[in-house]
Amino acid sequence: MAKITLDHIRHSYLPKPTRPSDYALKEVHHIWADGGAYALLGPSGCGKTTLLNIISGLITPSEGRILFDGEDVTHLPTEARNIAQVFQFPVVYDTMTVRQNLAFPLKNRRLPRDVIDKRVERVLNMLQITHLADRKAASLTADLKQNISLGRGMVREDVGAILLDEPLTVIDPHQKWQLREQLKRMHGEFGHTMVYVTHDQTEALTFADTVVVMTEGEVVQVGTPEELFLRPKHTFVGYFIGSPGMNVIPATLEGASARVGADLVSLPGGAVAPAGARIEIGVRPEFVELGGEGLPFQVTRVDDVGRERIVHGTLAGTPVSAILAEGEPLPAEPRARFKPDGINIYADSWRIEVTP
Repeated sequence: MAKITLDHIRHSYLPKPTRPSDYALKEVHHIWADGGAYALLGPSGCGKTTLLNIISGLITPSEGRILFDGEDVTHLPTEARNIAQVFQFPVVYDTMTVRQNLAFPLKNRRLPRDVIDKRVERVLNMLQITHLADRKAASLTADLKQNISLGRGMVREDVGAILLDEPLTVIDPHQKWQLREQLKRMHGEFGHTMVYVTHDQTEALTFADTVVVMTEGEVVQVGTPEELFLRPKHTFVGYFIGSPGMNVIPATLEGASARVGADLVSLPGGAVAPAGARIEIGVRPEFVELGGEGLPFQVTRVDDVGRERIVHGTLAGTPVSAILAEGEPLPAEPRARFKPDGINIYADSWRIEVTP
């Protein structure tokens, strides 16, 4: 296992970058703990695969260093970094059996036969594919082949980190839940440092202990799923995490209140914003209450999703969503109130602290 240090990493695919916009990956400076489970989450083109390829050695960063357990590996090739990588499309040897596929990386390291058999059997049991051990890989479905790819990454006890690049993209939705569960179980069992790239928030939040949210080449927040949901540091995080995402509403600050349109909203405390900053309040739909008191709310659409209803509307001209539990009444002329502990305040898209 390895502690991964990203020391002021930046990368541009241009030979002579001069402007911030020239960089596909803006400065990243983080330390990822030995044995941690991390997810790189963001939309396509945000820089997450570039960052993963820098960690793996497929790309040398334009600036900065990458260290494994304090050792500078920035210019080391992939094979010298002691990592395993699982790609979007399963990489298996079709002419080999499942057992032979799993044993292959151990045979390459000339481990004793009894050690190979013991480790392969352990991974077969963990993946619950012992009954397929002697089947040729060519006859297996895509999800089972991806299981083999995951197993090959786990079978080496000496591996420093396992990097997974959108590993469930081609998997049937029902099978995704099973594979994610297996990944978490394997992480708990083997304790490898794991970095998982995905654009799917459900995959990231259900797999990782720590999620790294990226947009436009920049890391905008590193935190637990709970922190990302309750206290998004950037409006992008609030919008990208959650379904529907966080409501972002233009406002002005007036002491311990925010003015939205012609109305005042009580805040959990006071906040000081930089002069001239664009002020917005962020409230997740889960913290919007519709009733007879509060701000005028014009309903535009109601989506019944079974266990709850998502009510879409406008508030002071801004689109806002609220969530009602199944059976909870919706007034004919609803008004909206925000739960104070669910309100975040943003200045130029970045969250500012509230003083009680």
